[in-house]
Amino acid sequence: MKRIIFILSISMLIFSCDIKKTEKAELPEVDVDVETEPGQLPEYDVDWADVNVGTRTETVKVPKVVIVMEEEEVEVPYIDVDMPNDNEKEEMTLMVEAEVTDKEHTIDIKEIIATDNNLYVIAELKSTDQTLGDKKMRVSDQVILNAPDLNVKYIIVGEKPDRVFNSRYKYVKNASDFKKTLENTKVIYTN
Repeated sequence: MKRIIFILSISMLIFSCDIKKTEKAELPEVDVDVETEPGQLPEYDVDWADVNVGTRTETVKVPKVVIVMEEEEVEVPYIDVDMPNDNEKEEMTLMVEAEVTDKEHTIDIKEIIATDNNLYVIAELKSTDQTLGDKKMRVSDQVILNAPDLNVKYIIVGEKPDRVFNSRYKYVKNASDFKKTLENTKVIYTN
């Protein structure tokens, strides 16, 4: 089989070009006086196959992933906070999100801690064993809070995924070390 392929390759090489003899060969003339005239080798014009490389537009099937967001009724934790000085309350959704690759993850709001005018939403991001391949995934969790207007800070316990989307949250290694930096705290939600 290899010989047949070799012979076909050589045949294609020979037959894919057009060879034309443009001058005939002439041997040098030699005199007895040892005078010589220069000889001439034959010249050939070789026309190889004309090869053009470029691009063209073709219609091909390309896989596309479409994510459809649907509204669905689910149970969401609801917290109603009454402050001693009867400030106006407003309802807000406290939501944490992470965009991950490689493996599926879960994210859960574990605690909400109040300190003076700040509210700390502490969530935990965990990796699962399910691989994503070359895809990315967003995970989220939320709690509805009815309280006076407070400064909300989001803390995620876990390794920060390497995606630009994840820059808006502060990531820490463990919650207890972070909570030691807070003063006058009151836990208003725990999961």
